[in-house]
Amino acid sequence: MSSNWTSDDLKALEEAIAKGVKSVQYTDRVVTYRSLDEMLQIRDLIRKSLGISGRGGRRVAVHSKGTC
Repeated sequence: MSSNWTSDDLKALEEAIAKGVKSVQYTDRVVTYRSLDEMLQIRDLIRKSLGISGRGGRRVAVHSKGTC
């Protein structure tokens, strides 16, 4: 798979993880993963490439001039 992940790819992988299956149907292909650990690693990679944190939200940078 490429680094051009989509939110649909993430959803498909997360649904497969939840169902306990190792094969995932993406848009034009089926991928069979070797283990749950591999699936979780790929899920984290997809989340990172989409800018999504582990809790499902987006990360936002906050800047300060150093005064509170």
